[in-house]
Amino acid sequence: MKIQNLIAIDTHVHVESELTGNAAGEAARKYFGNSGVSYSRKDLAEYYRSRNIGCVVFSVDEKLTGRPPVPNEEVAAFAAENSDFMIAFASVNPMRGKDAVDEARRLIKAGGIRGFKLHPPLQQFHANDKAAYPFYEVVAEAKLPVIFHTGHSGIGTGMPGGGGVRLKYGNPMDMDDVAVDFPDMPIILAHPSFPWQDEAISVCLHKPQVYIDLSGWSPKYFSPVLIQYANTLLKKKMLFGSDYPLITPDRWMADFTAINIKDEVRPLILKENAARLFGFS
Repeated sequence: MKIQNLIAIDTHVHVESELTGNAAGEAARKYFGNSGVSYSRKDLAEYYRSRNIGCVVFSVDEKLTGRPPVPNEEVAAFAAENSDFMIAFASVNPMRGKDAVDEARRLIKAGGIRGFKLHPPLQQFHANDKAAYPFYEVVAEAKLPVIFHTGHSGIGTGMPGGGGVRLKYGNPMDMDDVAVDFPDMPIILAHPSFPWQDEAISVCLHKPQVYIDLSGWSPKYFSPVLIQYANTLLKKKMLFGSDYPLITPDRWMADFTAINIKDEVRPLILKENAARLFGFS
């Protein structure tokens, strides 16, 4: 990453299959509103390059929604082609047992990824399930960060039975156990973790290696408590994330300018905290 050329680093960017007609995908677009961007990788790269915004890209290894994940090798190759502003995270469902452990080892050895993305509500597991620990051990040994989806899921919202997505798996208190048991593995709690936002703030405040990415919500919906901690005790642990393609950086950053964040804190959230976490500064 040519960090000096970037105005921001978006820590939460989905690489999606260009599948149309998927019920979960259509429900998500209805929930978030049509962002007006396509799901093509070419357009994603052009979008971020034209705006001088760095990004962390990943797919999600899940079968619940019927949306086919993009293979990790393809995500890594895509990031390598755009390495001046893009890095890849892999997604592996830890509940796949030995297969998950073997894949994590192989991906880490190949060297094309900089971390992992997990989505417990879609992968249907509690983050502190001991069955996931062999996977964490491999990631922790490599000292790579893990992004965990937390809180309400826009995926499945409005569908019958929520599309089968169980919100309980997004409780950030599950990640508190993981932070205790793997103190050298950086953990990113994705999204303001509604309705457990206070719990996420507490975990982030208490555990040195835990961060919060602010993706999946427009900043205009951020609570006063979240803004208070972003301005003070957690100003070096908050990360800009959009949730592209469902929420674009254009929308997120425009709304971010309108909320009460201190001038000296804005660059920390937009770029500097992520640059430090990912080893670019």
